[in-house]
Amino acid sequence: ETVNRRKKMAGKINARLSKLGIALPEAAAPAANYVPYALEGNTLYIAGQVPFWNGELLHIGKVGDDYSIEDAVRAARVCGLNIIAQAKAALGGDLDRIRRIAKVGGFVNCITDFSQHPTVINGASDLFVEVFGDVGKHARFAVGAGSLPMGVAVEVDAIIIVD
Repeated sequence: ETVNRRKKMAGKINARLSKLGIALPEAAAPAANYVPYALEGNTLYIAGQVPFWNGELLHIGKVGDDYSIEDAVRAARVCGLNIIAQAKAALGGDLDRIRRIAKVGGFVNCITDFSQHPTVINGASDLFVEVFGDVGKHARFAVGAGSLPMGVAVEVDAIIIVD
């Protein structure tokens, strides 16, 4: 019965993405010696995602200097879209297997006296709730960094519980 129910509901999250007008980027290959995701039992670990969109690196620079908070929120949203794209790749395209976005970590490449890290990482957090509803509500951290890989403004990772 669970299998039949899942078949009837298959594609629910993909349909929601479509209804919201949200397109996902291609799941990017890792930029160094790591894997983009690791699935252990029912826990899916998504490596840190930067604002990369189908081969183009976006949002390079420091928040509070090169980027406004609003721009940084958009960068975090792109990171969130990349997390969803990696989850989709890890789960054979079936985003309906996601039971909970359990934990999100956010890093903001910012000037020394910047203090709006939570606002920036809301770009990813809000996306997860928009797409997954209550399943998207998560624990998280949002911290500042003196620099990030390739000079990007934001990096976000996630731990996801799946069926």
